[in-house]
Amino acid sequence: MSKVILAENAGFCFGVQRAVEEALKVKKQYSKKIYTLGPLIHNNDVVMYLEKNDIYAIDYSEIDKLNEGDVILIRSHGVSKEVTENLEKHGLIVVNATCPYVTNIHKKVNKYSDLGYNIVILGDDKHPEVVGINGWCNNSAVITKDGTFNDKLPKKICVVSQTTEKEETWKKTVSNLSSISKELLAFNTICSATEVRQKSANELSQTVDTMIVIGGRNSSNTTKLYQIAKANCPNTIHIENSKELTKEFIEENKDKTVGITAGASTPDWIIKEVIDIMEGKN
Repeated sequence: MSKVILAENAGFCFGVQRAVEEALKVKKQYSKKIYTLGPLIHNNDVVMYLEKNDIYAIDYSEIDKLNEGDVILIRSHGVSKEVTENLEKHGLIVVNATCPYVTNIHKKVNKYSDLGYNIVILGDDKHPEVVGINGWCNNSAVITKDGTFNDKLPKKICVVSQTTEKEETWKKTVSNLSSISKELLAFNTICSATEVRQKSANELSQTVDTMIVIGGRNSSNTTKLYQIAKANCPNTIHIENSKELTKEFIEENKDKTVGITAGASTPDWIIKEVIDIMEGKN
């Protein structure tokens, strides 16, 4: 069967692991239905696992349906200052499971915005993490997806990054801003877990015949891993779990060297299932 090599760094990151553990701990503590503001992590299998444990995602637009004393968990992506205050105003018990790396960005954006800097965020303007960060500077940030800027920018800038961005895009952003800004504060807030996962995926994908990237379809960091792997290894696929491995794919790769990496929201058991199938153990 396939020779399978797992990337040195793959799967659950510290922030996601912490959020899942926190949700299960809170459930035990209150022994009643727990809510998370949006899906706790970008992984359907984990979301279903949490639902079996009576932990359900609820949309921000639906919080009026909750009762005073209900428990709501803020996920690792974090939220704006206003959202937290609003949840508390509703009389909800708010448990904050924001990843500490993201909280650090909130503090920087809040501080330097108050000091008169114009905030620039490298990231996806629709991603909950970026929406949350923007909420710490009165939603006034300039958001760039690729490090380029069409509009005239102010001279005094503080730039941060979504934690799951690519290093090369960050460098491009800073370089472009350096030529525009008279006073530039650049905080590379790409999470170290993202950085090492991307580096591992880049190295591994250069040495194998095939790459499998495991993670949620709407997971930003998984998408980046797929892009990196695909650039080096054309025979790269992105799957959410082992059910998406077709018989044809398994057959085609049975005598090949297959590299595997996984996004920060992918638990170990999903990775193991894929490895076992590719190695012919299942």
